[in-house]
Amino acid sequence: MSAYPVSPTEMTGGMMYFPRMLDKIRLHARGELGEDYLPNLGRARAADGACANFLRVKYEELRDRVLAGGTDEEILEWCYEKGRRLNRGDLVVWNGFVSKLGWNDFVTPMLEDQKQKGGFAHRTDIVTVPDFIDLDEGRRS
Repeated sequence: MSAYPVSPTEMTGGMMYFPRMLDKIRLHARGELGEDYLPNLGRARAADGACANFLRVKYEELRDRVLAGGTDEEILEWCYEKGRRLNRGDLVVWNGFVSKLGWNDFVTPMLEDQKQKGGFAHRTDIVTVPDFIDLDEGRRS
């Protein structure tokens, strides 16, 4: 049985996407993460890798920490201890990046391709990757 991870707009400690990354790790460990997610899981050039890199932690170590248990808040604190602590400015930069990903940037062609493949090419209200993910996973109509 596969389940969707939480929305990329969910936050832990004011940081977008972080809960989604942790949710994907947990779902995968339980065998509940859909196969469509596996090619980019933890990949350096995908969102998981970007998030881990922004925190200055190794994804593999983060994965091991998640699987050891704890709340999202505890794991974020672990990231701050092992990598770097984000300040308010860092969170503004990260959240701006995540929330606008695909909107007139280097990801736009991939987003448009995914919209086409998903039958959503006509949806002019879907302008970012988080918009598309929430639509594709049924959180948005």
